[in-house]
Amino acid sequence: MTSVSIVIPTYNRLPRLKHVIAAIERQDYPLEDIEVVIVSDGSTDGTDAYLSSIKTPLNIRFVPQANAGPAAARNNGIRNAQNTIVLFLDDDVIPSPKLVAEHMQLQASRPNLVVLGPMLTPPNFRLSPWVAWEQAMLDKQYAALQRGNWEATERQFYTGNTSVPRQALLKSGGFDERFRRAEDIELAYRLEQQGMEFTFTMAAVGYHYAERSFASWLQTPYIYGQHDIVFSREHKKPILEFVYEGYKYRNPLTHMIVFLCLDHPHVSSVVQAVAKRIADMSYQTSKLGRRISRAAYSAIFNLRYYQGVADELGGRNVFFSGAKASRAENKLSS
Repeated sequence: MTSVSIVIPTYNRLPRLKHVIAAIERQDYPLEDIEVVIVSDGSTDGTDAYLSSIKTPLNIRFVPQANAGPAAARNNGIRNAQNTIVLFLDDDVIPSPKLVAEHMQLQASRPNLVVLGPMLTPPNFRLSPWVAWEQAMLDKQYAALQRGNWEATERQFYTGNTSVPRQALLKSGGFDERFRRAEDIELAYRLEQQGMEFTFTMAAVGYHYAERSFASWLQTPYIYGQHDIVFSREHKKPILEFVYEGYKYRNPLTHMIVFLCLDHPHVSSVVQAVAKRIADMSYQTSKLGRRISRAAYSAIFNLRYYQGVADELGGRNVFFSGAKASRAENKLSS
């Protein structure tokens, strides 16, 4: 059996972390071939004391550090890992019994492989409406990957449930610690540039006990929008073309909201507040209500994402000029 190091960064989630550890103990993979590297990123909730005295059949390597963010914590985990394959789990993702075995079966099938597994909503776990929207979008991605609508790429590299050969991570330089969001996608661009291939398996199931405040959720698309432009510049990849292509196919409501709100903070705040109220009121009513709720959260998410893009580009005029030029170029090439 090939040995694997499971790297888990954690910050103040001790109750959930205990469940993650218990689920790793129940894996259908020899425990003697599993090392668990848990990096406590400045936790203050008793995590360090618990990990210092834990009784478990697992080989757990506890690595404490001052709070520095998930990228730094994962890099610390990579440095301390001893085995050939690194499998990243988040501290709120409970692995199904076959998760490790499914990752390792694919890792053994060919070299230079990045394996991506799904993060599904646990049964009987109540999600906040905005997180439910996020999970629904992930489920659509997983279904499309299963159907073969598209191949797995660096854009699906989410480190809540993914495995990579350790040498590839070391060669890449690891996660860029400048970024506290989208640092996994940025690393994936560099892994792709050094010849790594990406594959998705629905069989390596992790259950994501996602809990996030609305304020935190609201920041995510904005930062992703900013970072897409940063990554486009730094990695010389056609990400901006991808952004404009995606915008072209957004529905008319999204186009109208983005046009009205970009660079208009007061209007944007009002639109977001109204959309959230509609979404929250509709969420528990019926199937139609859930569709309305998801549409409203999609509008908020897209607005925040394109605001991040526009701000990083230099404002609404630059964004809309680029979008117009992209549409004209597509017409000429068609």
